[in-house]
Amino acid sequence: MDIASIRLTELSSCAGCAAKLGAAELRRVMERVSPATNDRVLVGYGSSDDAGVYLLRDDLALVQTVDFFTPIVDDPYDFGRIAATNAFSDVYAMGGRPLTALNIVAFPEALDLAILSQILEGGATVALSAGVAIVGGHTIKDDEPKYGMAVSGVVDPKRIVTNAGARPGDMLVLTKPLGTGILTTARKRGAIGDEDLSEAVRWMTTLNDRACEAMLAAAAHAATDITGFGLLGHADNMARASGVRLSFEASAVPFMSGVIELIEAGMVPGGTRHNAETHAAFTTFAPSVPHAVRVGLSDAQTSGGLLISVSPKRVDQLTFKLKESGALAAVVGEVREGAGIDVRWGV
Repeated sequence: MDIASIRLTELSSCAGCAAKLGAAELRRVMERVSPATNDRVLVGYGSSDDAGVYLLRDDLALVQTVDFFTPIVDDPYDFGRIAATNAFSDVYAMGGRPLTALNIVAFPEALDLAILSQILEGGATVALSAGVAIVGGHTIKDDEPKYGMAVSGVVDPKRIVTNAGARPGDMLVLTKPLGTGILTTARKRGAIGDEDLSEAVRWMTTLNDRACEAMLAAAAHAATDITGFGLLGHADNMARASGVRLSFEASAVPFMSGVIELIEAGMVPGGTRHNAETHAAFTTFAPSVPHAVRVGLSDAQTSGGLLISVSPKRVDQLTFKLKESGALAAVVGEVREGAGIDVRWGV
């Protein structure tokens, strides 16, 4: 088999985090499930947060998450790096530090195992850079390749950052630009080349560890990472959990190069379209917000940045720390009293 000729994205029906079950559908499913919990569970799935948190002792809590998906890029090594970076992100979003991981693999019998080796090597490279020990894993046969990790970490119970702490008056800060779903779809359809995807790969393989450190230093009130539900979908989870309204200035939201033009050209994945339809139920757009931007705000991200809610007194400290670490620091909105989300264009 000519490994170089294999396009992994052609083997998947949905790419990356766009393969997630829709937020509304998932919410309806979980409403029917009785929670298996106890008084040591500090964060469970009731608030649709990024990871679960379990109290071990007064000064230490366990953070656990799992994330895996289908190939979002064709290069096996990059696929592994992206999947690992994405899996660790949930722990960072809670203010925690990932420690161990278990590989999760579904792999077609017809594919050369050398491809799987490259995927796992990509994941191992990111784990090494994050200081995470891969201690095992599980594999199954599947016609559609999938890879990810179950991750365990630790957090100080007094410094947990959930999606439920946003307060009216807070500022909203985003640490990565949007557009991975659009760009990877355009590459899969042959509308752009590998070189045009390099910016997306760079962001998808950038750990959110330094963004986590910055938000802890700034005593952030709430945070979530932006993945398959898009910016508006994850913002809705924060708004619901916090009992507030999030107001975005769309002209301040950063997009990767060429994303808006690709949306206008129709390069929109099914997951993003589904997101946009769902988000319309709880989002109020100002008439001046361009259609392509509206779609982009719902774009299904893979290994996206953190959306952080922070006091206006600490926002300058946060943005300074983020920029100092090389992360993006875009002030994209504010928290208000009420419910739902509104999006404006220009102030």
